[in-house]
Amino acid sequence: MNPMLRAAALSLTLILVSGAAWAQYPSRPVKVIVPFTPGSATDILGRVVADQLTKSLGQPFVVENKPGAGGIVGTEAAKVAPPDGYTLAMAGSGPFAINPAVYARLPYDPVRDFEPIANIALTPQTVVVGAATPYRTLKDFVVAAKAKPGAIDYASLGNGSTSHLTMEALQLAAGVKLNHVPFKGAAEAQTQIIGGNIPAMSDTIPGLLAHLKSGKLRALGVASAQRSPFAPDIPTIAEQGYPGFESVGWIGLAAPAKTPSAVLDRLNAEIAKMLASPELSERLAALAFVPVGGSREQFGAFMKAEIAKWSKLAAASGAKAD
Repeated sequence: MNPMLRAAALSLTLILVSGAAWAQYPSRPVKVIVPFTPGSATDILGRVVADQLTKSLGQPFVVENKPGAGGIVGTEAAKVAPPDGYTLAMAGSGPFAINPAVYARLPYDPVRDFEPIANIALTPQTVVVGAATPYRTLKDFVVAAKAKPGAIDYASLGNGSTSHLTMEALQLAAGVKLNHVPFKGAAEAQTQIIGGNIPAMSDTIPGLLAHLKSGKLRALGVASAQRSPFAPDIPTIAEQGYPGFESVGWIGLAAPAKTPSAVLDRLNAEIAKMLASPELSERLAALAFVPVGGSREQFGAFMKAEIAKWSKLAAASGAKAD
């Protein structure tokens, strides 16, 4: 056989063998890294997704929490994992869009170092205060902040988190100065608010819903264009005198760069099926998530647009994390 034909035949054989091998994916347990603490919105959604993928693909999808540094620790751990589809990352707006805007040196590039799989759900940020604080409305809070610039603390889920940048955006919009106190995750930050040690923070509705219903936290405003169907009594920040104010977090799934397309496509297809399921739709609604879906390419383009948006806000507010 002609050497060139032999080489071409060998290449085709290798491609077919490789394709057949990935068609069996997954053949063993898959790790899903959540770069935040248990109880955070990313963790809640990550466990729902892992449970559904376990059922549909017949192998365990196991959540592993790796919190720290506003999602950097867990995201970097996912970046350096073998690109074989057996380590995935919950890709949220904090680690994948805001961190690039506020960190001068980041140990990963969300565009270069990851393959987008699917955008799964949206969740608006909500500004809340402790039940014992005197702030009944957003106006009360802003008036107090203007009276004592830099004296009122606010908690966040960590430097570079969506909760951090949402409060930075609020300061810019309202013309106030607050003092940022970062924590390692939602549970730690919320404990400080409920305990009365820090008056305010921003977090997602799924992460706050239980404490809002129990009365331990009081919501001042939701950062979406319209009121949330899951908490219709909470006014938007926009309708309280800050038109256009919006901070909606998103949570998707990603894999290390160079993960085979066959694996990425299969996972995207499974997530599409999940989001089309009435059972899962009800489950997400009960947890206050708004489903998204779409192609891998759409998620990648959306992520780039979000990085540009938050970079502009970070530059305007002067927010930095290192």
